[in-house]
Amino acid sequence: MNIVIVGPGAIGSLWAYNLNIAGHSVSLWSRQQNPSISLQLDNHSAIEFKNNYRDKLASADVLLVTVKAPQVQSAIKSMALNIPKETIVVLMHNGMGTAETINTLLPNNPLVIAITTHGAFRPKPFQVQHTGKGHTQLGGYNDAGKRCDFLQPVFEHALPKATWHSDILNPIWHKLAINCSINPLTAINQVKNGQLSCPNYQKIITSLAEEISQVLNAEGILITSDSLINKVNQVIEATSKNHSSMHQDIYHKRPSEIDFITGYLLQRAKAHNILVPINEKLFQQIKQIEQNHD
Repeated sequence: MNIVIVGPGAIGSLWAYNLNIAGHSVSLWSRQQNPSISLQLDNHSAIEFKNNYRDKLASADVLLVTVKAPQVQSAIKSMALNIPKETIVVLMHNGMGTAETINTLLPNNPLVIAITTHGAFRPKPFQVQHTGKGHTQLGGYNDAGKRCDFLQPVFEHALPKATWHSDILNPIWHKLAINCSINPLTAINQVKNGQLSCPNYQKIITSLAEEISQVLNAEGILITSDSLINKVNQVIEATSKNHSSMHQDIYHKRPSEIDFITGYLLQRAKAHNILVPINEKLFQQIKQIEQNHD
């Protein structure tokens, strides 16, 4: 397949390299002006990829969008005129809310949402380390996207494990719920995930879970607050030595994905007339920190 990776950061570079090794024709679309970019994965040989070629875009079977949620709209807008309507657009990032926007921008394109638990890290530009094997889940957002289950073996072959979901919003909501519980707390307090197992944080996580589970239930995603707390604590334990992406964004004084994580939860809570004051407070705290960066 002809695949264009939009945003070759850590995760984008990981997929670019592995899809290329799996035999696909892979090129990049990035903010870099170079006509080609050389990527190295772990200790393997570097591979050279064409970068920002409009003819590659015009012949793309798949557009894998791995930029962060706040950059998705502007990235796609800048390319929209060159994206054929039969190209499958796959969104892979933290948070929710971008699919609605892209479905409006590209109404004729098959739209697929993906989430992954693979870990990737860029020690320096154009180098990526695969820091943890994970699981990628894909599913269609619109009707055309729902007919793209043939992508599952493509992703599975390149970087297992990959599964196709007939209702992708279910695992995505679960991931959002966990991100809402972990990311803002680690970012505000500048702590690793594992420190959230302390009693003072557990008390807040319990309150957050009570609010978040109400919103999920209203969205048709059935989950109890106790079940959510268990899921959150499993992730805290499994990723105890890790910094959340929001922690890293705040630490490096970059814009975070808060609008697409807690912000999206607040939008849906408002739509259902559900009060979520603890989530609202964390959202405002992150926004205040970001304002102070400016």
